Amino acid sequence: MFESISVGGTKAAVLVLGHFQGQGLDRAARALDTGRVAAAALRRGEATGELGRMVEAFPKGRFRRVLIVGLGKEAKFTTEALRTAAAAVGRRLATTKEASAQFEVAGACGAAGIDPHRAGRAAGEALGLLGWVCDQFKGKGGEPPKRTALRVSSSSDEFEAGMERGLAVARSANLARTLSETPPNIATPGWMAEQARAMAKQAGLRCEVMQGERLVKERFEGLINVGKASENKPCMIRLEWPGEGKKAEPLVLIGKTMTYDTGGLSLKVNNGMVGMKRDKDGGCAVLAAMHAIATVVRPRRRVVALLAAAENSVSDEAYRPDDVLRYRNGVTVEVTNTDAEGRLVLADALCWACEVENPAAVIDLATLTGGVVTALGSTFAGMFCEDDGLRARVEAASADSGERVWRLPMHQEYRDMMKSPVADIVNSNPNRKAHPIQGAAFLSYFVRENIPWCHLDIAGVHASESDSGPFVKGPTGWGARLLASLVAAYE
Repeated sequence: MFESISVGGTKAAVLVLGHFQGQGLDRAARALDTGRVAAAALRRGEATGELGRMVEAFPKGRFRRVLIVGLGKEAKFTTEALRTAAAAVGRRLATTKEASAQFEVAGACGAAGIDPHRAGRAAGEALGLLGWVCDQFKGKGGEPPKRTALRVSSSSDEFEAGMERGLAVARSANLARTLSETPPNIATPGWMAEQARAMAKQAGLRCEVMQGERLVKERFEGLINVGKASENKPCMIRLEWPGEGKKAEPLVLIGKTMTYDTGGLSLKVNNGMVGMKRDKDGGCAVLAAMHAIATVVRPRRRVVALLAAAENSVSDEAYRPDDVLRYRNGVTVEVTNTDAEGRLVLADALCWACEVENPAAVIDLATLTGGVVTALGSTFAGMFCEDDGLRARVEAASADSGERVWRLPMHQEYRDMMKSPVADIVNSNPNRKAHPIQGAAFLSYFVRENIPWCHLDIAGVHASESDSGPFVKGPTGWGARLLASLVAAYE
């Protein structure tokens, strides 16, 4: 939507103000309203103050355009609402091809209890997310769009610094979106490993790729079996932020990275494969979160990421329903559905995290079940976390990032649903009861009881079906900002 977005500068063509529903301009905004053109605009019928609703004025003097954006009701105003308002402003700036804008909404935000830096971060994230462009797969079949380089500023140093940080975090989240958008004939497991190596070198992370005989040595049964039908071989990608170099227990972030999912021999039907390039979006979000951790957050604590990357294909080498897999922690799995493959590769990463990394906590992200979409739609990600402390941290990071989570239950009865008459557990119970919980219940068999663990099923939130808020139709990079916020606040 923009060629680029930067922060700073002293002169802007557009002044951006905000007002709450049923209210006029705050004191700071009134001081900038030379000629009272903004106040006059607010007397027009369309100036309802509803969230994202805008009116414009055209003063004589320093600014050639004033945008007054509605912030909704003051009592309900949050940083998430501010992202929506800032995105509305960004869309208007893109339409009018304006190159510079001065945001003066810190006063209104302060009245609602949001400090300038936090408000600036929310606005910067919204503009940065809105500015995502992925044109590299366009050819000569159309004219390339003309985009404007946008420069944003504020008279509030704190708000401006917040915008700088918000834009930086959005750039990381946009990395996840570009990876998600990359088609499966390019984004193979090996290609994902190459992207991780390149990003690690640029950002100062350590990167190791386990593949081939190393997978056999480490007994990564899920990756070996799910990936063996494809000519694009599976791998486990490990990234590490070293922190201060101490041997503190790391946070471990795990991402399901299925670069394509045909369903295997349990083949998807009714055009169900379309969009399966996004079955890697958990891993894309974790990779992007590591970029934000290394370039923006830079925490004292060590952080480790594991991306279980494979392609679920069909050939005479494919794993089958009725196969039994024995994992490195000793748990055996009867395969009942080869289209429930994501949990099989995540099990490898969970085993490794618990046995090798000695983690302070483990958080995994996965486009795991269609059932969570049925349960929660595209409004919340499903959260499974029985550790009170970790759950509170994830919920706080959710509130900070605006990436919403909703707790779903876990109980021994759900775990019992996964029992197998042949092996220890099945990978999919044909009974569709508690479908999203089945996936989490399966994963629980690969996490040691004393380790705090959170599973986030992002199947309903990893992509947007329409232009909405700071997102255009397509991938959202969901989870990258939440994980960055979580790590930033973790002590």
